[in-house]
Amino acid sequence: MRFHRLDLLILLAFVAATLVIGLWAAKWASRSIRSYFLAENELPWYMLGISNASGMFDVSGTMWLVYLLFIYGLKSLWIPWLWPVFNQVFLMVYLSTWLRRSGVVTGAEWIRFRFGSGPDAERAHVIVVVFALVTVIGFLAYAFLGIGKFAAIFLPWRWSEDPQTNARLWGLVITAVTTLYVVRGGLFGVVFTEVLQYLLLSAASIGVGIIAMRRVSPEMLDRVVPEGWRSPFFGWTLDLDWSELLPAADARIEADGWSLFSVFFLMMVFKGVLQSAAGPAPNYDMQRVLSTRSPREAAKMSGLVSLVLMVPRYMLTTGLTVLALVFFMPQLRTLGDAADFELVLPFAMQNFLPPGLLGLLIAALLAAFMSTYSATVNAAPAYIVNDVYKRYIHPGAEERVYVRVGRIASVVIVAIGTAVGFAVESLNAIVQWIVTGLLGGYTAPNVLKWYWWRFNAHGYFWGMVGGIAAGLLAPFFFEGVTPLYTFPVILAASLVGCVVGSLATPPDDPGVLEEFYLRVRPWGFWGPVHERLARRYPGLERNRNFRRDMFNVVVGTAWQTALVATGIYVVLRDFVALSVAVGMVVVASIILKFNWYDRLEDYPADLQAVEAGSRAVPAEAGATGSR
Repeated sequence: MRFHRLDLLILLAFVAATLVIGLWAAKWASRSIRSYFLAENELPWYMLGISNASGMFDVSGTMWLVYLLFIYGLKSLWIPWLWPVFNQVFLMVYLSTWLRRSGVVTGAEWIRFRFGSGPDAERAHVIVVVFALVTVIGFLAYAFLGIGKFAAIFLPWRWSEDPQTNARLWGLVITAVTTLYVVRGGLFGVVFTEVLQYLLLSAASIGVGIIAMRRVSPEMLDRVVPEGWRSPFFGWTLDLDWSELLPAADARIEADGWSLFSVFFLMMVFKGVLQSAAGPAPNYDMQRVLSTRSPREAAKMSGLVSLVLMVPRYMLTTGLTVLALVFFMPQLRTLGDAADFELVLPFAMQNFLPPGLLGLLIAALLAAFMSTYSATVNAAPAYIVNDVYKRYIHPGAEERVYVRVGRIASVVIVAIGTAVGFAVESLNAIVQWIVTGLLGGYTAPNVLKWYWWRFNAHGYFWGMVGGIAAGLLAPFFFEGVTPLYTFPVILAASLVGCVVGSLATPPDDPGVLEEFYLRVRPWGFWGPVHERLARRYPGLERNRNFRRDMFNVVVGTAWQTALVATGIYVVLRDFVALSVAVGMVVVASIILKFNWYDRLEDYPADLQAVEAGSRAVPAEAGATGSR
């Protein structure tokens, strides 16, 4: 492909700047494991929020979103709920605050905070470490696959004449460069480089959106899309017919298994709500929450992610999609059923972007990959160091030893994730395996841990084992079934392990439960624990915010979805729909300002009044009840 000297200079300057920042941050990262993995809780919430958004703005995900918008039109607005994308709303409204009140370093350490340190708690701790590492490896393979496809098309050098081999080798080179600055700089290096990468991504995304608006009129687009493509609404079925325009698109919809879109949508919402209520999986999203300065800042950080991510990302997605729809359709027709819709993004870029902007966008998407990859790589070793090496192998080592072990662990995890990436063929396949298989097995025990006092460590362990096993085995027993539709089976297997394991064994240590309840103060089924504490502390208040939190979740999901629609409708120049989307954003923002933001607090307002004599008060609770 054409590659102007200006594009090459931009790309090289970006890579050099990223490496310099990562190596510069190494002096802060080397102080301690808390510094290496959480940046000593010194970074402001807005930097962590931008960093988190940048980490979600990945190449593989962008290629997938372009494919979805191309095939499903505005109905693709809902499909990212598979992850589910609205889990950020649950985090924003209440879960980030609850999680940050623990003051721990990793999700596995949080398990000890919730269940204590007995034999059952140790097993629960181990299963979370295993799950975290398997999940991280899955995400690294996903990122590796996407960047390899991307680089093989855009970067001007060839390692091999075989396209697949060339993609894999480029993946190796780019992951090696990314690993270098992550291993040296820790979370400090990751966050500072991700802020730079986000600015680059946003500028390039807006530029692509403007080019698409100038090159493609609404009338040109209407001639190449089926009726209903512009509408986000649907009936019992998808109501899109590509048979006259591009039969391969109908075949792809059939292969995805989403033709009965209403059933797919309901299942997606059911799964999404449960997974969101479980809290973040033990990856970079959880790490950002635990890295904030306070619970209140954790909530604001999670809210900022949707605000800064959605509009620029969907301007980029829509711009590349409409350019490909109008100008790439003849080539796709000639390919027939062999058409690879995941290559729509590279085609649009290499054919329609001028020198300079092409280099900027290549650097931006490379930055997107590096953001996702670096955040994931930095999260995984925390479990190996803090929850395995420090706990079981060498508990009295110096901090510099733990940092060195973390760096070695990073390299090992990258090597394993890369090896898995070599074995995976399709982005869509690994996306569905992660969101349905892995995260499906995580759901039931991690919902119950927040909301039910009687759920104990024994139930957690068997719920995780049952869920993960069912998630990994489901593809073999339900061959040919859309992965989403296996979620109820995975959930049921996990739920049986949770309930039977809990009720067949005694409750957890009352002191552990009381400490957790006092500090976190969740709503849910905590009556016996609250009653015991209320006898000791008569002024103790229940968390009565369930209805308010659920109302804010609904409003926040509408707000987030309207932000997505805003980015799409700007590029489509559909000003009527755009005004509706912007109106929804404004109204929802006003509601959230008064009903969420103004009501944020670090710790329960009565905690300071009951802290005397209680071992439950956190060391950092000096700001108790601060607004």
